Amino acid sequence: MVRVLLIIPAYNEEANILSTVNRIRDFSPERQYQLRYIVIDDGSTDHTRQICREHRIPCLSLIHNLGIGGAVQSGYRYAEENHFDVAVQFDGDGQHDIRCLDALITPILERRADFVIGSRFFKNGTSAFQSTALRRVGIRYLSLLIRLFCGVRVSDPTSGFRAASARAISFLAHHYPIDYPEPESIVALKQNHFSIEEVAVNMFERNRGKSSIDPWRSVYYMLKVSLAIICISLRGKERGNVTIS
Repeated sequence: MVRVLLIIPAYNEEANILSTVNRIRDFSPERQYQLRYIVIDDGSTDHTRQICREHRIPCLSLIHNLGIGGAVQSGYRYAEENHFDVAVQFDGDGQHDIRCLDALITPILERRADFVIGSRFFKNGTSAFQSTALRRVGIRYLSLLIRLFCGVRVSDPTSGFRAASARAISFLAHHYPIDYPEPESIVALKQNHFSIEEVAVNMFERNRGKSSIDPWRSVYYMLKVSLAIICISLRGKERGNVTIS
């Protein structure tokens, strides 16, 4: 049976992690596969780790805060070492809708794609939450930039709700971007000849806590991620020599 792992990065998510995991526990897949999950506690300073321990939630606790890139890469390494067939990134803040999991992994199970991105905007998607107007402008800009430099159409390049095949897991476990992982990983995967698809998914607005990205950081983010995408694209031939077995 196909083994699917949910990688749940969490940093100071004491207000959300239990409800997020409970929704996963209540989920009944339509397709036949074995579903497992693991929380990657990214050096939280609140009670995230304690809540996981008290409620018997599988948890990998990092000694230091590595940021979202390092936390997710730790999850991919765990997936590779434990021979999972599919790995799915699933935010610990409760924004991702577990009911969309079947749709997200279907292109991989049917061998149509190596990597699938869950999009709020794909084919006029009707997601409950589509982010702020300012962020939507930034998302459209990144979509255009990625299409221009690596020729792949992605309507929601900052989406953290995404699935990887075993082959993509092996690549991302060793080559996952640290600073701006969502858009950078799309470019890196494309440059290394992985097939990428998008599917429409639903997302929710964050109920508790707040995002660490304010308007000024958003501008800084856009400038740096633009440079990162351009740099990865220019060295694509060099990275394209990586062989995944």
